[in-house]
Amino acid sequence: MSWHWEFLFDDPGGADPTYWQWMLSAWGWTLAVAGLAWCVALVAGTAVGLVRTWRGDDRGWAANLAGLWVEVFRNIPLLVQVFLWYHVMPMALPVLRHFSPFLLAVLALGFFTSARIAEQVRSGMASLARGQRTAATALGLSTWQSFRFVLLPQVARIMWPALTSEAMSIVKNSSVAFAVSVSELTLFAMQAQEETSRGIEVYLLVTGLYALTALAVNRLMAALAAKAAWA
Repeated sequence: MSWHWEFLFDDPGGADPTYWQWMLSAWGWTLAVAGLAWCVALVAGTAVGLVRTWRGDDRGWAANLAGLWVEVFRNIPLLVQVFLWYHVMPMALPVLRHFSPFLLAVLALGFFTSARIAEQVRSGMASLARGQRTAATALGLSTWQSFRFVLLPQVARIMWPALTSEAMSIVKNSSVAFAVSVSELTLFAMQAQEETSRGIEVYLLVTGLYALTALAVNRLMAALAAKAAWA
């Protein structure tokens, strides 16, 4: 088997950029989709997970809504959710018609991942000793202060390995953005393979970039854990 990498420096159709530049640009879009979706997932997932742990009869409706959020976004396939956000949701929410396919893919991936993070937060909260919340209240802390200074730091340490796995998964799952024509790595690979017929080389490169990105995310999460003295 012979390898031919010179195609990377050809101009598609005789116009800039080269395939190499196109691939790097696609990598940037992959990082952007994954990074923004991770921010959405972390904020939404933490909020939903905490709501599911609230106590008190007056908060039952909020916990039920949070539970519905988790069930909906966790049980619908991610690719279907991307199509729903792109084709259906703009009809129900006209403001979404002004959103680019990039932003719609970010929302789909972010909310899908938020359901998983919400369950991790809920499980982490359930694993804490029951006296933790009572002790925080006895110290005169408000509900928000109890979560911020007492409960969430402990939950973060418990769920960090699972969060690391989710952060790596969101990089891989960002590939679904190709379905709405976001020019990320998977779309680049499909189009470059069709144009050059160098499928082996193209997919090897793209696979390597996905693996490199996931490994970098793993090392970053490990470094953050070490900085927080969790590892």
